[in-house]
Amino acid sequence: QVQLVESGGGLVQAGGSLRLSCAASGSIFSINVMSWYRQAPGKQRELVATITSRGSTNYADSVKGRFTISRDNAKKAVHLQMNSLKPEDTSVYYCYMMSYGSIPYWGQGTQVTVSS
Repeated sequence: QVQLVESGGGLVQAGGSLRLSCAASGSIFSINVMSWYRQAPGKQRELVATITSRGSTNYADSVKGRFTISRDNAKKAVHLQMNSLKPEDTSVYYCYMMSYGSIPYWGQGTQVTVSS
């Protein structure tokens, strides 16, 4: 059984920073894509950032230049460094990983709240 455990969410003032982390445990041996999604109340879940096994990254336009995604393959972990946070970044952030067998895995979500 595979579990993704997230950490690092919390409350921060606008302009501040947070670092989210997500680590996989269980029988997942080869991870292709690692991503972060977010979902605000009443809104659809949206892709925030993605990093491939080769290190290629992609970001939503709303977070470009402020957020940085990184991964540690040895630890089966993905991180999201979030700087210059804005109130509109307030959401539940979800970690996502997909194995080379195209099996998707989701974390339980971590709340990020940015106060103005």
